Amino acid sequence: MNNMASLSSSSSRDAKPGFWKKNSNNVPLPGSIKPVYGAQHPPPYTDVTTPGWPHKKDDKSKNNKRDAFQEFENKTSDAWDDGDDDLMEMANLRLSLKDVHSSARVVLDNHSKRTQAANRQQQQASAAASKAPAPSKDNGANSPSPPSMSPSHVPPHHHPTGPGLGVRQGGGGYQPPKMTSIRYVTDKLPDRETSKIDKFKALFKEPSLDLGDLRKLCWSGIPKAVRPTAWKILSGYLPTAADRRQEILERKRKEYFGYIDQYYETRYQELHEETFRQILKDIPRMTSLAHLFQEKAVQEIFERILYIWAIRHPASGYVQGINDLVTPFFVVFLSEYIENDIEVENCDLTELSQATRDVIEADSFWCMSKLLDGIQDNYTFAQPGIQMKVNALRELIKRIDAPMFNHLEQQGVEFLQFSFRWMNNLLMREIPLRCTIRLWDTYQAEVNGFADFHLYVCAAFLKRFSEDTLREHDFQGILMLLQNLPTLHWRDKEMSELLAEAYKLKYMFADAPRHLLLKS
Repeated sequence: MNNMASLSSSSSRDAKPGFWKKNSNNVPLPGSIKPVYGAQHPPPYTDVTTPGWPHKKDDKSKNNKRDAFQEFENKTSDAWDDGDDDLMEMANLRLSLKDVHSSARVVLDNHSKRTQAANRQQQQASAAASKAPAPSKDNGANSPSPPSMSPSHVPPHHHPTGPGLGVRQGGGGYQPPKMTSIRYVTDKLPDRETSKIDKFKALFKEPSLDLGDLRKLCWSGIPKAVRPTAWKILSGYLPTAADRRQEILERKRKEYFGYIDQYYETRYQELHEETFRQILKDIPRMTSLAHLFQEKAVQEIFERILYIWAIRHPASGYVQGINDLVTPFFVVFLSEYIENDIEVENCDLTELSQATRDVIEADSFWCMSKLLDGIQDNYTFAQPGIQMKVNALRELIKRIDAPMFNHLEQQGVEFLQFSFRWMNNLLMREIPLRCTIRLWDTYQAEVNGFADFHLYVCAAFLKRFSEDTLREHDFQGILMLLQNLPTLHWRDKEMSELLAEAYKLKYMFADAPRHLLLKS
């Protein structure tokens, strides 16, 4: 990856001079916020009604400083995700509900008509092909050439519904799952998983576990029953020595709640109030488990985790996007106690004891902290880690899929405009939560998986939708596709295919970096 880093910096010569230049004097205070550029606009100021919150007058002078990146962002405002912060701005506009519904209906009807027309065209082409005489077997020269791919052709691995994940989720209004009672974990396991689980349990019982063996076992996916323990060991939260694990768990959980007692009361102080205010805004807008984050008990858990992390990491502070990275850990550690599928079921987590919720909270904090320790340059000043990865992705696609790369270049689509969010949120906004958890099984099995292997997963992810991208013939169409990819139906099969392709790319380039240094 060192060569990849040098390559990434060299590929940035195509960018405008000073594109990433920042005012070096504008150094943030410890624990302060730096908004995510690109993937989400910094939301407009709205007052958060919180008991005990001190009132503070707006400081308009803070908005006078602008950098080159913000100017670029404003010039391409239609290229960014409208999923969160733009909706907050739109909420301030006075629009009648009738106008909103009619506009949405027009968009959906137009898309439906285009889809139906494409399907009819494909059916007509198939009917014509079936009626055509078969080519002569003894005269290959006169045989007709194979038909070219029609615009309506959809690769078999693509879901044929809707304009994209984000559009489909937003259509018709959000409907939370029905409330179900909590079902506690039992020892009953599916027969197909029993053998693999036995291998994990035997490995966990070894006096000094071999991390290499655990990584090999985890790469192809971890059974739900043993995933919490495997993640804690792979992340570095638990030691490999079996006799020290319980002692470490008790000490680290106590240490976390010591931080709560020491720092959490400072959230209303002037130095930290903006950090906490931003956390309060972001948590209810987390889309992966919208119904879960409406529960006050869950919101408070995430508020404490994110605030304590920001206070303890003043080099970066809290950045939009970090809030998403807590969710997989929280859901996996919750699955240690309940059988409910949190992704599709709505249940009241206050039915769990306070002690159980405290354990889940502390473990989620420490594992998220371990993850972010490996990718913290994604969130420090000017976010150099993301800059490097976006440039590396651009160069990688240029090598492995020249037609799509050239198409993006011709239409003026910058990789930053769609892949920033992929790097910042580790693809969590692009795929369902169940797929994120499966993806993280492999990331944690890879050495520096979140920092290094993620690049190859993003390249394989983009290449998978190459044909769809080539069928879009304008800037807006390409951006709408790449920001709302149809992955809502994805499960383990699609993730296994994606990871296999990413592994091939890693084998070709990371293990033989000179391939990327060759001029095209």
